[in-house]
Amino acid sequence: MKKSLTTSLLLSAIALGSTVSTSALAVEGLSANAAATSNYLWRGQEQTDGAAAVSGGIDYEASSGFYVGTWASDATWAEGMTYELDIYGGFAGEINESISFDVGFIYYAYPDELSGDADFSEVYGSLSFGDLSVGVAVLADGEGADAGDTVYVNADYTIALSNEAEIALHVGSYTGDWLADDVIDYSASISKDGFTFGASANDIDDEDVKFFVSYSVDIDL
Repeated sequence: MKKSLTTSLLLSAIALGSTVSTSALAVEGLSANAAATSNYLWRGQEQTDGAAAVSGGIDYEASSGFYVGTWASDATWAEGMTYELDIYGGFAGEINESISFDVGFIYYAYPDELSGDADFSEVYGSLSFGDLSVGVAVLADGEGADAGDTVYVNADYTIALSNEAEIALHVGSYTGDWLADDVIDYSASISKDGFTFGASANDIDDEDVKFFVSYSVDIDL
């Protein structure tokens, strides 16, 4: 269910299971992103019943490292639901030349979901050590839940290839007692020039490996 915090706001990166991180943007000021994917996956689980999805967002980053943004995508995992709208903010920076960090808050909204119980929020943090990133997202608020009821821990590793392509590997663990059972998810993908092809799986019984292809683009404003 829903979307992950990863190292990019682009849907292609979200589809890697990671998690959507809201990491620091590439340049100071406003930027936008747009993406399309054959299957929107979040923490190894489908958000559009296996159908294609389109997404887009807009972000602002200050020179201090503070950032805010919003992101929207198709989403159909609950009755009446047609889209997801996220609002987030945080602070990202460098500890030294080899270690960077990102901390923040994200609110996941599903305005047309019929029960009105789907919205939730998380606080998150991550550390990056070169090509390795580790992160944690903790439930801040959800209908009928207490803060801290669920925790998602993930690790992501990227491998740059000589032809400017990139391989991304991901593993995540979701634990708690709100909305979903404990689950471990895995994914691997290869990306080049905005295109990504990948596969994702989890340890839920009878779940098959899911494949996806996506295209994403960043826009400076």
